[in-house]
Amino acid sequence: MDNNKFKDRKNRPAPREEDDSGLIIGRNPVTEALKAGLPIDTVYIDPAAGGSAGHIRALAKERGIVVKDADDRKLSKMCRGASHQGVAAVGACAEYAEIDDIFRAAEEKGEEPFIIICDEIEDPHNLGAIIRTAETAGAHGVIIPKRRSASLNFTVFKTSAGAASYVPVARVANLAAAVEELKERGVWIYGTDGSGQDYTEVSMTGAVGLVIGSEGFGMGRLMKEKCDFLLKLPMAGRITSLNASVAAGIFMYEIVRQRRSANGQG
Repeated sequence: MDNNKFKDRKNRPAPREEDDSGLIIGRNPVTEALKAGLPIDTVYIDPAAGGSAGHIRALAKERGIVVKDADDRKLSKMCRGASHQGVAAVGACAEYAEIDDIFRAAEEKGEEPFIIICDEIEDPHNLGAIIRTAETAGAHGVIIPKRRSASLNFTVFKTSAGAASYVPVARVANLAAAVEELKERGVWIYGTDGSGQDYTEVSMTGAVGLVIGSEGFGMGRLMKEKCDFLLKLPMAGRITSLNASVAAGIFMYEIVRQRRSANGQG
């Protein structure tokens, strides 16, 4: 995540549209989707697959979901060469929450909202990794824009290791307007930018909206202006930026550390 290049954003080429196949690929992601009760139309299983494939077949049948046999060749074609482990499912990857759902999740836990805002994260592997870390860090939800962003396709779901089944992901038409709504509802917005303060020197114990800028370009100008605080990571080497999902994880766990300390948990 390069926080110094946001001025050059208008000169970059338009991104390719994501191919939302609606597929969930691999044994663990399919199992987690079934356990979470996500709507699945069909589960495809290689008859030659052993081990947990039988458990997945049983889970699907318990929910009344159609299970179809598909050999390795058919699954590989369906999954476009991705590692499927003999299992794939159709139908659960494109379900989005509302911002209200995120606030409700925080309220149910009796916690201050902890929200991750992805400003044009276009790589599905990065989005999946961010969702996975958000789940483990106890974030109440993730907000992404409809344009210039990866969506909840199978790559995101698989990279999240099933976490996308549990973390509400809201997809909004206008990210800046969504941030304004969060601020009106008492959330402080923390942006990640090289011009900010050291991330360990800023209090983040209240209601937090953490903005993660895009890969290579950082936050957009408007989003930067919307932030209440700007945070930076110290860079001691020759490389002056980190992968967006890696940076997101560092910031998220600093929030976790501060909250635990404020609650006397060390």
